Amino acid sequence: MKIAAFIKSAALVTAVALIPATTAGMAQVDGRAGPEFAKLFATYQRIKASYVETVDDEALIRGAIDGMLSSLDPHSAYLDGSDLQRLETMIDGNYSGLGLSVIMDDGAVKVISPFRGSPADQMGIKAGDYITHLDGKLIYGGSLDDAVSQMRGPEGTSIQLTIFRPGRDEPFELDVTRGVIELEPVTHELQSGNIGVITVNEFSRDVGSDVYSAWNEIKQEAAGRVNGLVLDLRSNPGGSLDEAVALSDLFLEKGRIVSQRGRARGETLLYDAETVFRGDIASDVPVIVLIDAGSASASEIVAGALQDHRRALIMGERSFGKGSVQTLLPLGRDAALKLTTARYYTPAGHSVQEGGIKPDIAIPQLSDPDMAKRSKYVTRESDLRGHLVNELAIEDEALEADKNDDPRFQLTAAELEEQGIEDFQLYYALETLRRTTTSSVALRD
Repeated sequence: MKIAAFIKSAALVTAVALIPATTAGMAQVDGRAGPEFAKLFATYQRIKASYVETVDDEALIRGAIDGMLSSLDPHSAYLDGSDLQRLETMIDGNYSGLGLSVIMDDGAVKVISPFRGSPADQMGIKAGDYITHLDGKLIYGGSLDDAVSQMRGPEGTSIQLTIFRPGRDEPFELDVTRGVIELEPVTHELQSGNIGVITVNEFSRDVGSDVYSAWNEIKQEAAGRVNGLVLDLRSNPGGSLDEAVALSDLFLEKGRIVSQRGRARGETLLYDAETVFRGDIASDVPVIVLIDAGSASASEIVAGALQDHRRALIMGERSFGKGSVQTLLPLGRDAALKLTTARYYTPAGHSVQEGGIKPDIAIPQLSDPDMAKRSKYVTRESDLRGHLVNELAIEDEALEADKNDDPRFQLTAAELEEQGIEDFQLYYALETLRRTTTSSVALRD
């Protein structure tokens, strides 16, 4: 049963935007827009005079604003009241709800990714799922903000989600208990062989400093030299541009991290490594970065920077492909525009818009039994209505690991489970680093 047919018959948290510290100047209004404004005002007058019911001015103006922004791209939006507060709490990294990154896809609420460890993740909600009902109420065709508001709520309260999962014939229901989403932006652990793993769940405040602290703690825990590092950016929907730059700077001694190019004055900016502060904190350690389809925006900046500088080997799956910068432009005291003002580019000048970051070695998550069915339904930037087109698109393929020569790729999902291996991508990254340490083959030039 196709999703479109199901939704028609049946008829959290949005992906975090990149918000640089600077804001752009407002562009001048094109003088030729006068006649179009006249049409807008004439429509307003007709509605006020002739619509079957009295219409509030606020509703009409908000509808006009939303209509203008929806004609641009999926990431531009008007924010006020609770909508603005939600964005602020997302950047802070603390709120009460389910822990989902969602988008509106042709009137349907679609999951980009659950935050790891969140109530949604623990209940098995996956990237690519569609949420069609909340507590039995159809939400198709409604507002994404309304859906997100309903999914938020006090800790300990529950909400029933009706899920349509591509690859399954019938929808199913899940009761999810809300929790306080105090996502630890950064977690770390030391694996056998003195291999460190640093997981970055989101790019909220102080992520760069948190990763720096995590690396120092890993060095203290290691009995001797740290032999490798896995930087896990999977299912990380992004966040602050400044924090993406700060994290990249930790692993680069010099050179470009990212550049952004916009039309308005002040929106073309260059970000370089600042060697005067830290340089490369792990200069003698091989690094692997893990990404997947849920790795977006700020995650892609880090992966792209380390890949272009050959500082890390990128493993996993092609990333989401969000290569645009959103600027928060205040409109009065309690409202703002989240407006797409620039595109960003990797150090080599590549745009990840639409195409995402291609891993150096593509590693499927074989232990996910639904992966084969769901892979073609996973949502990326290129699937969103009205997405920006990548004008510099270059087709290149990730290096597929040789499944015939490498026995680790011959393991089935059942065999992985028997060995207690639930995360095959992480398992392969760790094995690669251990083999590198044993054979003394460097992962970097």
